[in-house]
Amino acid sequence: MSELVALVYYGGLSVLFFFWIYGIVSFGLDLKNKIVPAIRQYRRGRTRREQSTDTQNERSEREEQLY
Repeated sequence: MSELVALVYYGGLSVLFFFWIYGIVSFGLDLKNKIVPAIRQYRRGRTRREQSTDTQNERSEREEQLY
């Protein structure tokens, strides 16, 4: 009887350990494939927006200087 309890206990621990590891790996893959690319895309868009506003400001300054 005590062997059965130990077997069930360690079996349950190994099942929980499997799902724990699966969760960690799944989180890591989500970070790699979804979160990090989204952050990179956001930063690219932000820098493009800043560059376009800078060029627009330079254009408007040039136009003001011409008139």
